[in-house]
Amino acid sequence: MLHTATTPAEKRARLRERLASGELLTFPGAFNPLSARLIQDKGFDGVYISGAVLAADLGLPDVGLTTLTEVAGRGGQISRMTDLPTIIDADTGFGEVMNVARTVQALEDAGVSGLHIEDQVNPKRCGHLDGKSVVDDATALQRISAAVRARRDPNLLIIARTDIRAVSGLQAAIDRARMLVDAGADVVFPEAMVSLEEFAAVKAALGPVPVLANMTEFGKSELFTRDELAAAGVGIVIHPVSLLRTAMGAAERALDALREEGSLRSQVPGMQTRARLYELLDYEAYNAFDASVYNFSLERHIGN
Repeated sequence: MLHTATTPAEKRARLRERLASGELLTFPGAFNPLSARLIQDKGFDGVYISGAVLAADLGLPDVGLTTLTEVAGRGGQISRMTDLPTIIDADTGFGEVMNVARTVQALEDAGVSGLHIEDQVNPKRCGHLDGKSVVDDATALQRISAAVRARRDPNLLIIARTDIRAVSGLQAAIDRARMLVDAGADVVFPEAMVSLEEFAAVKAALGPVPVLANMTEFGKSELFTRDELAAAGVGIVIHPVSLLRTAMGAAERALDALREEGSLRSQVPGMQTRARLYELLDYEAYNAFDASVYNFSLERHIGN
């Protein structure tokens, strides 16, 4: 009730253990705390918190307009509602190297289990758009080094995202990935890979260091299956915007039906029922809590 009873430290430790096992972990993207609860209920390994989703939720494009305060706030809301580990998109760290350090500590305080810092030039762009620019090696390494030094819980995952593949090719992505691992990154996120062979090449170059794959619709990467990614050596797969796109698609169809048909009768079979919503919200526990409070009596304490 209210929040998860699993502490952030416990979730981070469990995520480390799961990653060390070598299995592929699936992190669907939550667009709000309730969808994070649904991801947990469906038995997934973790919850991803996308910067693109957070920006869209605010009516903004994913071009670096959100603030650390907004991202940390939503990260905390989602992380508190699930027993699963959460990984959050920290963009370029919201500023220079000192800002990166502050970002890490603010997100750690929000209760996330991991975060990724990317090597794009500010202001960043969506990783699957053309026209991206990346920083030089020194700046990319400084960001990751600052992130590693700033964390207080050693189990907090520092994930290094590199967007250099789209700018300079696969070998440049492999070279930078190696440098980022040397700077202390726990996981490497090579953005916009175009084939399974590219994921496998990055993994082969990094040895035991886990690789994260981004399976976003309408992007540069094909939507590979879980088994295909596992065979390529991927350790984490995120589906960042999928639930938001699905929900917004359903909302648009419902609004069209309301305008054209005058009611939503035709849409009811596709809606989540009231009973299912209450189940996810754990209404029963709240009712039991209320009953225990309102049934409390002071009479037996008088005179003691």
